[in-house]
Amino acid sequence: MAAFILAFILTDFLNGLVHMIMDHKESYDSFYGPLVANFHLHHQTPKYTKRPLPVVYFNETGAKIWLVPFLIVILSLLMNKSVPPFFLHTMVYIGILSSVAEVSHYLCHTSDSKTAHFLARIGILLSRVHHAPHHEADNMNYAFLNGMSDPLINLIARTFFKGYKTTTDQHFVNYASGAGADQR
Repeated sequence: MAAFILAFILTDFLNGLVHMIMDHKESYDSFYGPLVANFHLHHQTPKYTKRPLPVVYFNETGAKIWLVPFLIVILSLLMNKSVPPFFLHTMVYIGILSSVAEVSHYLCHTSDSKTAHFLARIGILLSRVHHAPHHEADNMNYAFLNGMSDPLINLIARTFFKGYKTTTDQHFVNYASGAGADQR
């Protein structure tokens, strides 16, 4: 149980950091360019197409290009008897919860489900109220799972970034209009 709780906290933080970094990337022509474009497009159209949750989970897990190598490393560590089981359990839970975080973010934007709203209200999933400032204001509330790590991520964001509305949103406008052809 302790490994799961630690993984829950770390997953919220790690996914929030990735979200923050991707929101501030400007290059669509790198190998991770399509992922950058997806993050930027989400700011322009924050509502997702409604899909069944297993489909959302599968699609979002497939977009996590790091997950397969991560799980291979975990499997190789399983063979090493000197690696503490607590560490391995925590890492496996982080892998699983990272995809759950994507579903949580999806539900925050799309769901009218009473169950999803209840889980958000008690702090298990990301609530619409907590995440809304990310889209309305700037440079805040990047966490995906439930937002508990946002105070720390917000401090990091204010320290290292000006905010995505001054860079990413304008970059997307230029890209969409064809003015940013060199950024494709």
